[in-house]
Amino acid sequence: MSVYKRTYRPYTGRLTTDVTRFGVLVRYGLADIWSSRITNVLFVVCMLPTVIAIAVIYIMNNDAVRLLLAGQGGSGAALNVTINEQYFFVIMQFQCWLGMALTAWVAPRLISADMSNNALPTIFSHPISRLEYVLAKMTVLGGLLSAITWVPLLLLFGFQSFMSATPWASSHWHLATGAFMGSLVWILLLCLLALAVASWVKWRIVATGLVFASMLIPGGMGAVFNAVMRTNLGTLVNIPQLMSSIWRQLLHVVLPQFATRNELPLFASLLAVTAMCVGCGFALNARIRAREVVRG
Repeated sequence: MSVYKRTYRPYTGRLTTDVTRFGVLVRYGLADIWSSRITNVLFVVCMLPTVIAIAVIYIMNNDAVRLLLAGQGGSGAALNVTINEQYFFVIMQFQCWLGMALTAWVAPRLISADMSNNALPTIFSHPISRLEYVLAKMTVLGGLLSAITWVPLLLLFGFQSFMSATPWASSHWHLATGAFMGSLVWILLLCLLALAVASWVKWRIVATGLVFASMLIPGGMGAVFNAVMRTNLGTLVNIPQLMSSIWRQLLHVVLPQFATRNELPLFASLLAVTAMCVGCGFALNARIRAREVVRG
């Protein structure tokens, strides 16, 4: 088509930085997930174990409150919880597995709409790479998971250190580092796995169910493999058992010898998680493309 009026001019305004362009995807992703009431309800539910844990720590470190509860009904005398590695391990399990339920709902909202509406060619026509796109989605999901995993756990660690009558933090510093590192491993695996599943399934409800299935079905298969072959190598694909082992070893939880007889070393467990993350990365790389293949 001929152009008769040559009045167009190149853009001479201020160019945005790469960080600003990356932040656009993060901003719209956050706005999308928080626009759902279900997300707000799930987030509140995920924070309930932390609220209960704070109350237990306060009661266990306050003799006056314990005597008051014991005088009113004897419940204070019966309540005797030791704030140690096992206590943080239980809270960490609650927080992380509730985070999986939240991820199963949020992750498909982040990426399924772009896939079903064929929006990737439009998005990648802007100065945004595929890596930046995936990192932006992971930033949104990882930030949400951080708010219900390692952030509350570090808050509990600080509150217990403040409430304890004796020096507690110096002898339990491994709880803070273990909770932080264990939560980061879980967040990385959960983000990559959920986004990979959501990228291959256009229907959001189906993607939510497949996120749960991708966690539970390999675990059952691994348990059957261990029982049939009389080995513990099936644990390498049993994500619930694998992550529990990682958290337990990072938090230095001491269990009876018979309970840890078939437990994999920490290095082997982390290597298995790394292999899962790499596989999910390849699945995302194969799906996140600025093109559509039409077969007639």
